[in-house]
Amino acid sequence: MSERDVVVLVGSLRRASINLRLAKVLQAIAPTRLTLDIVPIGDLPLYNQDLDTEKPPSAWAAFRDRVRRSDAVLFVTPEYNRSLPAALKNALEVGSRPYGKSVWENKPGAVTGASPGLLGGSAAALHLRQILVSVNVAVLPQPEVYLSSADKFIDEAGLISSDATNAFLGNFLDAFGAWVDKLA
Repeated sequence: MSERDVVVLVGSLRRASINLRLAKVLQAIAPTRLTLDIVPIGDLPLYNQDLDTEKPPSAWAAFRDRVRRSDAVLFVTPEYNRSLPAALKNALEVGSRPYGKSVWENKPGAVTGASPGLLGGSAAALHLRQILVSVNVAVLPQPEVYLSSADKFIDEAGLISSDATNAFLGNFLDAFGAWVDKLA
């Protein structure tokens, strides 16, 4: 097993985002063979095919290059109106274009999310999984991680108070690492 470079895309743009805190927790507890790099998506211009020329916006080019160079992608998303946030959908569009040059093609991936609500973002994750199938991301089928009431156990410093939750997240990362090794 070699070291794997994993791009982490966080759907929420808020500085105090629970999902950003979850991404940082995952980054901190990841096994040493997984290097998790949180790549910001908030500054990506909205996808517009008219801009997808020989010289697309520099933010698109940098984003596409970063994802292309990675071994895998981890999506950490909140749920907005029973779906994923527009910023994350835009990042998926930017990465999937131009046609035939998708950075997502056969990329191993996993989906997780956190919410202060009781459903833990599961509807958004399901919708995201449907989209990822269409852009040919090989999504880790199990275990699924949707943290409900996350605001109660991920504190402001990004620490999780529950040993069981930390172990659960560690098992998720181990399974993801094995998935990436299998497909990469």
